Amino acid sequence: MEIWINPACSKCRSALTLLDAEGADYTVRRYLEDVPSEEEIRAVLQRLDLEPWDITRTQETAAKELGLKEWARDASARDRWITALAEHPKLIQRPIITADDGTALVARTDEAVQEALTRKKG
Repeated sequence: MEIWINPACSKCRSALTLLDAEGADYTVRRYLEDVPSEEEIRAVLQRLDLEPWDITRTQETAAKELGLKEWARDASARDRWITALAEHPKLIQRPIITADDGTALVARTDEAVQEALTRKKG
């Protein structure tokens, strides 16, 4: 299991606290420092079963500067969104946990973190 975090984010710190309390085996990825490639973002989106705009923090300064709210949200714009996430990792919603069963989820609540912990390899 891997968790993408921003250490300054309270939801990320809360998720780590819960994972530690459960004795979970996980790897931390500080995605603002270890920026995911476009391929890694595509892979996580597939695991999440979401589109890039679903995991984009549209209130961030970079999102406003790019005008993301006006971007199309369809297959023709998908690559543009993924490129923006790779070039501006602060736009990526956090924390994201890649679960042991091959899925992933945005773990902004304790319930989502617990769900990640229950997803074991089949």
